[in-house]
Parts: sequence; structure tokens; C-alpha cells
Amino acid sequence: MARVLTLTLNPALDLSIGLERLALGKVNRTRETHLDAAGKGVNVARVLVALGHDVTVSGFLGADNDGPFLRAFEALGVEDAFLRVPGETRINAKLAEADGRVTDINGPGTTIDETAWQRLLDGLDTRLADPRRRPDAVVIAGSLPPGVTAENLASLVTRLRGAGLAVWVDTSGEALTAAIAARPTAVKPNEHELAAWAGRRLESVEARLSAALRLYAEGIEEALISAGDQGVLWVSRRGAWQAMPPRLAVVSTVGAGDTLVAALLHGVLSGHTAEQTLRLATALSAESVRHVGVGDPRAADFPQLQQQTRVRRLNDVDAGGAFA
Repeated sequence: MARVLTLTLNPALDLSIGLERLALGKVNRTRETHLDAAGKGVNVARVLVALGHDVTVSGFLGADNDGPFLRAFEALGVEDAFLRVPGETRINAKLAEADGRVTDINGPGTTIDETAWQRLLDGLDTRLADPRRRPDAVVIAGSLPPGVTAENLASLVTRLRGAGLAVWVDTSGEALTAAIAARPTAVKPNEHELAAWAGRRLESVEARLSAALRLYAEGIEEALISAGDQGVLWVSRRGAWQAMPPRLAVVSTVGAGDTLVAALLHGVLSGHTAEQTLRLATALSAESVRHVGVGDPRAADFPQLQQQTRVRRLNDVDAGGAFA
């Protein structure tokens, strides 16, 4: 399998709280609570490991509370290349109600100064120069911490692409816009993030497809669009494809997008067909919403979930991003 590096610049300890219904201003009784080492890149790493890849995790961790991350990385069997910085990694609270509604309360993260940022860049240069440690792909996922700008992210994408690496990016807002301008290999906005980038409302499959084609035309080789139960769009040199997930009871959508990114990258790195790749990625993403955490490819009914996932090719695309 492939060697993948995930970069989580603003990780978090996720405090997931399950409750029947959130009553504001009142005492609430929880059904369950979990404190997990998280961050989008860490979640991507979990899925890639489950799919058989050799994964290194990196980014910035607060030195004062890195214990849960150390234990998680040891259990996963990944290489820990996170840089430790003074202070604590943020704690994000995720309140999951029985009807599927999730309320996120996210902290800003630890401030990263220029010295720490340069340490990260220097470490990446050292890794890329060593054939034994050089990754086949890099995934940059999640928000940016204070002190790291959208321009910093764009420069990082340019640096990695200039070194000949496949770079997959999953972020939002100004960071997403800046990353797209730097031409990473792949991006995965959801329908709202795509609409913000496109500058218009995208309320239909046709409108989202048009925006995805525009991404492809602007140099994004893998444009992956997630829209919840409205399905997934994927535009690449393999054509324009759509997948509809099986209908499942939703417990938590946290981790579904990370699962989608990891599983699609898995299919691309493994040389699977477009249909196989999108079917597995969409089904695994759907599997994740049934519980807290990322998708489990070892779930007993996962073969059935793949069979229930509908995949169709919409058309070929040309280099200009229009239908051929």
C-alpha cells in the first residue's frame, strides 16, 4: 500500500456528548461521552490505516496535553511527526442529539508563530529529501490555527506540489479559496463551502456539477463534492460521476467527510476503477454516520452498504471542464 502524510495544522481533543435533546439554559443529562484525539487529518489517518496504508501524522500539538494523541497514535500504529508547541491543544465540544442534530462548539486553537511554522517547513523538506520517508501523497485537512494565514497554506500547497507530490486539501472559507488558487491535486468542499467559493447558491445537482467542472477547469485534478444525503459528485480525468449513499439512521455526521476523502484517496492510490473508488468511498462515509467516529470498512454489513450505493457516470469531461 501507499505511504501517506496527513497534516492537521489545528487539531483538537473532541469531547463528543450524546443526549436526547439539548435544552438551552437547563441541566442536560448525557447518554454517553467520549474524549478523542481528533482533527480532520487525524480522522483521515484513521481511515487510511484501516484500509492498509502506511501513515505519518503531522501538524502542531500543544505540549501540555498531548497524552491522548500519543495513546491514539500508538494504538493506530502511525508515525507521530507532530511538532510540539507551548500550551494546550484546544478542546472542541460536539453535542449530538437523538434526532441527528449536532452542535459544534470549537475553540480557535493554539497560536503558531513564525518560528514554529518554519520548523514545520524544514521538517517537511527533510522528509521529502529522504526516499525512505517521502510520502506518495499529502493530505492537508482542517482549519488554520491563529498565526497561520490562508496565504501560508497556499504557499505550503505550492511548495509540496513543486516537490512533485499529490496534495489533497479539505478546508473551508478563505483557506479553501487560497488553496484552490495554489492548485492542489484535490479538494473536497461540501455543498455550502462550494457555494461560498463559487459565489452563488448551488441548490441542485446541476448547479453543483457546474461548479465542480469549474474547479476541474481551473486545474484541480480531483474535485470531490459532498452534499450529505443528496450524494457525492466527483469530477476528474475519469469523467464526471455521481454516487447516492444508502439511507441510514444518522447518529453523527462528524467524520463523514474525512472518511470520504480518505477512502477516495485510497481508491486513487490503489488504482481502482472510478466506479469502485466512488462506491467504496461513499458507502464508507455513509457507514460513519451510524455512530460517532469515522467509517469502519470492517463493519459486518459493509459489503451490503456498497451494494446499496448507487453510482453512475454522468459524462466525460474535457480539459476545459465542459462536457465532452
